[in-house]
Amino acid sequence: MDCRQSLPLPAPGPEVRYAVDAALTNTSGLPPTVYALKNPTPTIQYDDAVHERLPTGDPSKRAFTYFVLTGGRFIGASAVRLAVLKFILSMTATKDVLAMANLEVDLSKIQEGQTITVKWRGKPVFIRRRTEEDISLAESVDLALLRDPEPDAVRVKKPEWLIVIGVCTHLGCVPLPNAGDYQGWFCPCHGSHYDTSGRIRKGPAPYNLEVPTYSFIDDDHVLVG
Repeated sequence: MDCRQSLPLPAPGPEVRYAVDAALTNTSGLPPTVYALKNPTPTIQYDDAVHERLPTGDPSKRAFTYFVLTGGRFIGASAVRLAVLKFILSMTATKDVLAMANLEVDLSKIQEGQTITVKWRGKPVFIRRRTEEDISLAESVDLALLRDPEPDAVRVKKPEWLIVIGVCTHLGCVPLPNAGDYQGWFCPCHGSHYDTSGRIRKGPAPYNLEVPTYSFIDDDHVLVG
Protein backbone atom coordinates (compact mmCIF):
# COMPACT_ATOMS: atom_id res chain seq x y z
CA MET A 1 0.00 0.00 0.00
CA ASP A 2 1.33 3.38 -0.95
CA CYS A 3 2.06 5.27 2.26
CA ARG A 4 1.61 8.55 0.51
CA GLN A 5 -2.12 7.93 0.01
CA SER A 6 -2.68 7.46 3.74
CA LEU A 7 -1.41 10.87 4.67
CA PRO A 8 -4.00 13.62 5.20
CA LEU A 9 -4.18 16.52 2.73
CA PRO A 10 -2.42 19.53 4.27
CA ALA A 11 -4.45 22.61 4.92
CA PRO A 12 -3.73 25.65 2.71
CA GLY A 13 -0.91 27.71 4.12
CA PRO A 14 2.41 29.33 3.23
CA GLU A 15 3.95 25.93 2.59
CA VAL A 16 1.37 25.08 -0.13
CA ARG A 17 0.88 28.55 -1.56
CA TYR A 18 2.91 27.86 -4.74
CA ALA A 19 2.95 24.30 -6.08
CA VAL A 20 3.31 21.29 -3.77
CA ASP A 21 2.60 17.55 -3.68
CA ALA A 22 -0.71 16.70 -2.08
CA ALA A 23 1.01 14.12 0.13
CA LEU A 24 4.31 15.81 0.90
CA THR A 25 4.35 18.72 3.28
CA ASN A 26 7.24 21.15 3.39
CA THR A 27 8.71 20.53 6.83
CA SER A 28 12.30 21.15 5.83
CA GLY A 29 12.21 24.86 6.44
CA LEU A 30 13.12 25.59 2.82
CA PRO A 31 11.26 28.29 0.89
CA PRO A 32 8.26 26.81 -0.95
CA THR A 33 9.77 27.51 -4.38
CA VAL A 34 13.08 25.84 -3.50
CA TYR A 35 11.26 22.91 -1.91
CA ALA A 36 9.07 22.44 -5.01
CA LEU A 37 12.12 22.45 -7.30
CA LYS A 38 13.85 19.80 -5.17
CA ASN A 39 10.72 17.64 -4.92
CA PRO A 40 9.08 17.60 -8.37
CA THR A 41 5.62 16.05 -8.51
CA PRO A 42 2.84 15.81 -11.13
CA THR A 43 0.21 16.57 -8.49
CA ILE A 44 -0.37 20.31 -8.32
CA GLN A 45 -2.50 22.17 -5.82
CA TYR A 46 -3.17 25.91 -5.94
CA ASP A 47 -4.00 28.01 -2.96
CA ASP A 48 -7.16 30.00 -3.75
CA ALA A 49 -7.32 31.58 -0.31
CA VAL A 50 -6.08 34.97 -1.51
CA HIS A 51 -8.13 35.33 -4.71
CA GLU A 52 -11.28 34.21 -6.44
CA ARG A 53 -11.01 31.96 -9.50
CA LEU A 54 -13.48 33.06 -12.16
CA PRO A 55 -14.81 30.70 -14.83
CA THR A 56 -14.01 31.18 -18.50
CA GLY A 57 -16.30 33.76 -20.13
CA ASP A 58 -17.20 35.50 -16.90
CA PRO A 59 -18.46 39.06 -17.66
CA SER A 60 -16.09 40.57 -15.09
CA LYS A 61 -13.15 39.54 -17.29
CA ARG A 62 -14.33 41.67 -20.21
CA ALA A 63 -12.97 44.92 -18.77
CA PHE A 64 -9.47 43.49 -18.71
CA THR A 65 -9.88 42.13 -22.25
CA TYR A 66 -11.10 45.49 -23.53
CA PHE A 67 -8.23 47.22 -21.75
CA VAL A 68 -5.66 44.94 -23.40
CA LEU A 69 -7.24 45.36 -26.85
CA THR A 70 -7.48 49.14 -26.53
CA GLY A 71 -3.92 49.40 -25.29
CA GLY A 72 -2.70 47.24 -28.18
CA ARG A 73 -4.52 49.38 -30.71
CA PHE A 74 -3.12 52.57 -29.18
CA ILE A 75 0.42 51.22 -29.31
CA GLY A 76 -0.10 50.10 -32.92
CA ALA A 77 -1.46 53.52 -33.93
CA SER A 78 1.48 55.23 -32.23
CA ALA A 79 3.93 53.00 -34.07
CA VAL A 80 2.29 53.78 -37.42
CA ARG A 81 2.33 57.51 -36.65
CA LEU A 82 6.02 57.37 -35.73
CA ALA A 83 6.83 55.49 -38.94
CA VAL A 84 4.94 58.06 -41.04
CA LEU A 85 6.70 60.97 -39.32
CA LYS A 86 10.10 59.36 -39.89
CA PHE A 87 9.25 58.85 -43.55
CA ILE A 88 8.15 62.47 -43.96
CA LEU A 89 11.27 63.75 -42.19
CA SER A 90 13.45 61.58 -44.41
CA MET A 91 11.94 63.33 -47.43
CA THR A 92 12.74 66.78 -46.04
CA ALA A 93 15.78 68.47 -47.52
CA THR A 94 18.80 68.66 -45.25
CA LYS A 95 20.48 71.93 -44.29
CA ASP A 96 23.25 71.57 -46.85
CA VAL A 97 20.69 70.96 -49.61
CA LEU A 98 18.67 73.98 -48.51
CA ALA A 99 21.84 76.06 -48.52
CA MET A 100 22.42 75.10 -52.16
CA ALA A 101 18.87 76.12 -53.09
CA ASN A 102 19.80 79.81 -52.99
CA LEU A 103 22.98 81.47 -54.19
CA GLU A 104 23.98 85.04 -53.42
CA VAL A 105 26.29 86.65 -55.97
CA ASP A 106 28.28 89.87 -55.62
CA LEU A 107 27.81 91.92 -58.82
CA SER A 108 30.11 94.79 -57.93
CA LYS A 109 33.21 93.18 -59.46
CA ILE A 110 31.64 92.32 -62.83
CA GLN A 111 32.80 94.70 -65.52
CA GLU A 112 30.56 96.03 -68.29
CA GLY A 113 30.43 93.52 -71.14
CA GLN A 114 31.78 90.73 -68.91
CA THR A 115 30.09 87.37 -68.30
CA ILE A 116 30.76 85.24 -65.24
CA THR A 117 29.68 81.67 -64.56
CA VAL A 118 28.49 80.52 -61.14
CA LYS A 119 27.24 77.12 -60.03
CA TRP A 120 23.68 76.80 -58.72
CA ARG A 121 21.98 73.47 -57.97
CA GLY A 122 24.67 71.69 -59.93
CA LYS A 123 24.11 73.79 -63.06
CA PRO A 124 26.17 76.66 -64.53
CA VAL A 125 24.48 80.05 -64.46
CA PHE A 126 25.62 82.88 -66.72
CA ILE A 127 25.50 86.43 -65.31
CA ARG A 128 26.21 89.04 -67.93
CA ARG A 129 26.58 92.76 -67.40
CA ARG A 130 25.31 94.03 -70.70
CA THR A 131 26.57 97.09 -72.51
CA GLU A 132 24.30 99.69 -74.09
CA GLU A 133 24.98 98.00 -77.43
CA ASP A 134 23.97 94.59 -76.03
CA ILE A 135 20.73 96.00 -74.70
CA SER A 136 19.96 97.82 -77.96
CA LEU A 137 20.55 94.69 -80.04
CA ALA A 138 18.34 92.59 -77.75
CA GLU A 139 15.46 95.07 -77.79
CA SER A 140 15.53 95.71 -81.55
CA VAL A 141 14.95 92.10 -82.65
CA ASP A 142 11.78 91.33 -84.61
CA LEU A 143 10.01 88.68 -82.54
CA ALA A 144 8.48 87.18 -85.68
CA LEU A 145 11.96 86.04 -86.70
CA LEU A 146 12.59 84.15 -83.47
CA ARG A 147 12.14 80.38 -83.09
CA ASP A 148 11.13 80.86 -79.45
CA PRO A 149 9.57 84.37 -79.47
CA GLU A 150 10.19 86.18 -76.21
CA PRO A 151 10.66 89.94 -75.63
CA ASP A 152 13.87 90.98 -73.95
CA ALA A 153 11.90 92.87 -71.30
CA VAL A 154 10.39 89.66 -69.86
CA ARG A 155 13.80 87.97 -69.64
CA VAL A 156 15.48 90.63 -67.48
CA LYS A 157 14.55 92.52 -64.32
CA LYS A 158 17.17 95.18 -64.94
CA PRO A 159 18.25 95.84 -68.56
CA GLU A 160 21.90 95.91 -67.50
CA TRP A 161 21.85 92.36 -66.09
CA LEU A 162 21.04 89.15 -67.93
CA ILE A 163 20.92 85.96 -65.85
CA VAL A 164 20.36 82.63 -67.61
CA ILE A 165 21.11 78.96 -66.99
CA GLY A 166 24.17 78.05 -69.04
CA VAL A 167 22.84 74.83 -70.53
CA CYS A 168 22.13 74.55 -74.24
CA THR A 169 18.50 73.57 -74.81
CA HIS A 170 19.53 71.15 -77.56
CA LEU A 171 21.52 68.41 -75.80
CA GLY A 172 22.65 70.06 -72.57
CA CYS A 173 26.10 71.32 -73.56
CA VAL A 174 27.57 74.50 -72.04
CA PRO A 175 27.70 77.35 -74.58
CA LEU A 176 30.65 79.73 -74.83
CA PRO A 177 29.94 83.34 -73.75
CA ASN A 178 30.61 86.39 -75.94
CA ALA A 179 30.74 84.20 -79.03
CA GLY A 180 28.64 83.29 -82.05
CA ASP A 181 27.01 85.25 -84.85
CA TYR A 182 24.84 87.29 -82.49
CA GLN A 183 27.41 88.36 -79.86
CA GLY A 184 25.75 86.27 -77.19
CA TRP A 185 26.61 82.57 -76.75
CA PHE A 186 27.75 79.83 -79.09
CA CYS A 187 27.45 76.10 -78.44
CA PRO A 188 30.37 74.36 -80.18
CA CYS A 189 28.77 70.90 -79.82
CA HIS A 190 26.17 71.35 -82.57
CA GLY A 191 26.40 75.00 -83.59
CA SER A 192 23.58 76.76 -81.73
CA HIS A 193 23.84 80.56 -81.61
CA TYR A 194 22.19 82.71 -78.92
CA ASP A 195 21.85 86.50 -78.88
CA THR A 196 22.56 89.00 -76.10
CA SER A 197 19.22 88.11 -74.50
CA GLY A 198 20.03 84.39 -74.46
CA ARG A 199 17.48 83.63 -77.21
CA ILE A 200 18.12 80.97 -79.83
CA ARG A 201 18.80 82.55 -83.22
CA LYS A 202 20.53 79.85 -85.24
CA GLY A 203 21.26 76.13 -84.94
CA PRO A 204 19.36 73.07 -83.68
CA ALA A 205 18.45 74.26 -80.18
CA PRO A 206 14.63 74.53 -79.90
CA TYR A 207 14.33 76.97 -77.00
CA ASN A 208 15.97 80.03 -75.48
CA LEU A 209 18.38 79.71 -72.56
CA GLU A 210 16.30 79.29 -69.40
CA VAL A 211 15.98 82.20 -67.00
CA PRO A 212 16.19 81.01 -63.36
CA THR A 213 14.31 82.48 -60.44
CA TYR A 214 16.27 85.37 -58.96
CA SER A 215 15.85 88.65 -57.12
CA PHE A 216 18.05 91.65 -56.48
CA ILE A 217 18.95 92.17 -52.83
CA ASP A 218 20.44 95.58 -53.61
CA ASP A 219 22.31 97.22 -56.48
CA ASP A 220 25.37 95.03 -55.96
CA HIS A 221 23.91 91.67 -54.91
CA VAL A 222 21.54 89.18 -56.49
CA LEU A 223 19.99 86.06 -54.98
CA VAL A 224 19.57 83.19 -57.43
CA GLY A 225 16.89 80.72 -56.39
